[in-house]
Amino acid sequence: MSSGQKTVSVFLMLISSMLVLILGLYVSWPIWAWPVAVVLLGASWAGATVAASRANRGKPVSDTVTAPPVPDVERRELSVRDVALPSSLEDYDFLLSATVRWWPEKPYAQETGTHHGGLAVEAILARARDITAGRDPFRSSLVQHELSGALAEMQPDRSGHVRSMALDVVLRLSEEDQTRLDRLAAIRKDEELWEHERKWEQSRRAYLGDDVLRDTGRAVVWWLAKNDDQVAKTVGDIGLLAQLTSAANNEQVAEPFRHLVPDAFTEAPAAETPHGPADLFTDFMQGLGFKPGADDCMMVADQVAMAIKEKNPEAAEEIRKRFAPPDEGAHGDKDRDGEGDGKGDGDGDDPDESSTDIGPVTEE
Repeated sequence: MSSGQKTVSVFLMLISSMLVLILGLYVSWPIWAWPVAVVLLGASWAGATVAASRANRGKPVSDTVTAPPVPDVERRELSVRDVALPSSLEDYDFLLSATVRWWPEKPYAQETGTHHGGLAVEAILARARDITAGRDPFRSSLVQHELSGALAEMQPDRSGHVRSMALDVVLRLSEEDQTRLDRLAAIRKDEELWEHERKWEQSRRAYLGDDVLRDTGRAVVWWLAKNDDQVAKTVGDIGLLAQLTSAANNEQVAEPFRHLVPDAFTEAPAAETPHGPADLFTDFMQGLGFKPGADDCMMVADQVAMAIKEKNPEAAEEIRKRFAPPDEGAHGDKDRDGEGDGKGDGDGDDPDESSTDIGPVTEE
């Protein structure tokens, strides 16, 4: 007897027992009738079971129908390591590592000439590339979690041969790129901080220069507010504020406040007496390397003296003396003295002799 037949026999026996029980209660059997009914019911079911077993002994076992086993679905896995994927920043690639799991889209179909693993890996990389191409490389850890969620679902590839997913997703940057990005981030932060500090400094300078230190009155009011209305202290600092205001505006201390800054105004030094024409010419000749008494120096001095004689005879004579030889200068002085003495005596010398004596003096 098969297991199915046994189950049916037990089920029928229970139903029969319930019917006998209901019938006995309905007709009010006496007490002795209940054991008799149970014995008769058991004997009848025992006989029926034995008869069914004998009837099935002659049948072959092959007549029993069994369902064929269901074949296991093909599952495969591949590991990929440090596959470069583009980011939103040129020349900075993500490196992807993951375990690719797939199964054929039609598990029971006989397909030849198809590498399911390659199709699965290509499908996973295409899905990952669509995400990383628009992501910032500064956020690699965040993009890694995004990829883990996006690739965790089995999806068919574009050819329809396999379904694939990715596990254990790791996304990172190379050590060199990570170092460069860290330096860029630090420089960008420093530059931003410096820009804010520069703007703050410009604003402060504009506030002080264009408003507070525009004149002494504004500076006094500002200083009074800064010192919590301490009038005595502010009055004592007016002189200092006047100097500060004048320095900020590149001008002298205003007239109403000069008595508060006595040391700021000192007497101007006396102007030096300028050199005369002869002194200037002497400096010029010395700068050119001419030496007094030299022929070339005397020639130049005589020409200059002749040129300025009508306008400034004193300067012309002084130039002649400075650049003439010492003996000639002394001789010229003696001649002038002698000429003066002759004129003073008033004796009637010959006019020709007088002109002869004067000649060397007036010769140009």
